[in-house]
Amino acid sequence: MIVPAEGDFRMETEADTASLGAALAAALEKGEAICLTGVLGAGKSVLARGLIRALSPEEGDIPSPTFTLVQFYNGPDFPVAHFDLYRLKSAEEAFEIGLDEALKDGAALVEWPERLGHHLPHDRLDIEIEVEEDHRRIRLTAHGAWEDRAIDL
Repeated sequence: MIVPAEGDFRMETEADTASLGAALAAALEKGEAICLTGVLGAGKSVLARGLIRALSPEEGDIPSPTFTLVQFYNGPDFPVAHFDLYRLKSAEEAFEIGLDEALKDGAALVEWPERLGHHLPHDRLDIEIEVEEDHRRIRLTAHGAWEDRAIDL
């Protein structure tokens, strides 16, 4: 099923969320970001792992970058950096740990993008994950190059 890169989706299981990440991997291009928001435990890292595993199937463990702040992975066409900005105090710190370089050389997954304030990447897909009673509601909002793009689910 081909769907626009905007809209709301219902994810029943973690596997559904990881599958969405894999579908997004096929649409992600160099210079772009996917920004993930949601409460702790909402599934941001699950979605990110699904995307990374689709781009780098040879990767073993794919840890959350909570303590390292950023993890780098080799995709088939460009590298992907996975940032966790939860512990940052300012937007400038994200650039000190390489967000600009990651977008110049490849693509970035950014958890807790609200820490960037008005410094969000232009070409990005915002993904908001809300935990509801028995499922997750995921809202996609496209910006820049993501506008008018479709995703093959």
